[in-house]
Amino acid sequence: MKVLIVGSGGREHALLKACLKSPLVTETVVAPGNGGMAAEATCLPLDVEDAGAVVALAKEVAADFVIVGPEAPLATGAADSLREAGMPVYGPGKAGAELESSKAFSKEFMLRHNIPTAAAGIFKDFSAALDYLRGREYPIVIKASGLAAGKGVIIADSFEHAESVVHDMLVGYQFGKSGQTVLIEDFMKGEEASIMLLVSGEKYVQLPPSQDHKRIGEGDSGPNTGGMGAYAPAPVVTQKIAEKVRTKIIEPSLAGLAKEGIDYRGTLYVGIMVVDGEPYVVEYNVRFGDPECQILLPLLADDPIKLMLDCAQGTLKPAEVKVKDEHAMIVVMSAEGYPGAYRKGDVIEFPASVPDNCSIVHAGTKQDDAGNIITAGGRVLGIVATGPTLQAAADDAYALADQVKWPGAYLRRDIGWRALGK
Repeated sequence: MKVLIVGSGGREHALLKACLKSPLVTETVVAPGNGGMAAEATCLPLDVEDAGAVVALAKEVAADFVIVGPEAPLATGAADSLREAGMPVYGPGKAGAELESSKAFSKEFMLRHNIPTAAAGIFKDFSAALDYLRGREYPIVIKASGLAAGKGVIIADSFEHAESVVHDMLVGYQFGKSGQTVLIEDFMKGEEASIMLLVSGEKYVQLPPSQDHKRIGEGDSGPNTGGMGAYAPAPVVTQKIAEKVRTKIIEPSLAGLAKEGIDYRGTLYVGIMVVDGEPYVVEYNVRFGDPECQILLPLLADDPIKLMLDCAQGTLKPAEVKVKDEHAMIVVMSAEGYPGAYRKGDVIEFPASVPDNCSIVHAGTKQDDAGNIITAGGRVLGIVATGPTLQAAADDAYALADQVKWPGAYLRRDIGWRALGK
């Protein structure tokens, strides 16, 4: 079959690599793609936030199956439009995507279905928000309700800081319409983990728990980023905690979607905080995490593309899905200056060969006129390795990363430090 992948980041390159290995896939088209993907598949221009353009392109290339990578096209209803056109698609419709596109909706959904989460207030009025803030403990978490490219979550350590943040969102229009509703949540102190599910209605496959590293600096210091590395499985999610996640979070979430008439087909990403042995939902996302996708797909013993197609078509058989008894790690290499203003246009030097248990996933790259792969984004590449232990995966990932070079390339040397005890 011919597959269309919508998106241009590391997550989509990982999906492309899965397509290239799948016996079901004869051809893959990526839109808009990036420099690394262009060397492996046809890449076509696309405004991913235009649902009509997504459908038109899917028809133009005669796609048999569409995988929507990022959240923006899902929030605008691309999956609904594709299904109306008779195409199987992996990704929830607009109603399901509201779990990510509206943090206010998401929090109210959790409360409606008794899913454990932090206490919160939802506000559109600045004065009402300040009244609420005066009665809370600090630090406190303030979130723009809408999509804000990962920048709309701020931890305020005092009332004065919180007042400034809320003012910037509600009065200063910092995030435009995305920040015209704010969610103010109690701060949860614990350890985060990511739980990703392949969902087909109320049937699901739970992928190994993973842990991302959001901060730019080692020891989780410095400003937040889109993710500087990840590993799986994450030992913070013990068997006991995993069972609590299943009974208190996953099954009530899927039952709640069904009760509200939402036929969810795609990835449900549940970000959790483990506090004193109890899991709480931090947020939902409606697509694979990036960079978590890059380490989770290689841990599946089954063809990931077949599983996604099964989710889309309602033929998923969770009991038959197998996960490898392995570990995986990704180390993200970023451009100098990221997550602030960063360099672009540097030519990347790659090793002559890549070990079988490793891969180089492109995120912020493009090809120049001479055919060189150059830096074009903040997070440029992801170096992925699998191994029998997490240490083995880490050793191989860093060994490969050290062979990839461009001026100012940056990476964290401590990915997986909680699990590795470093």
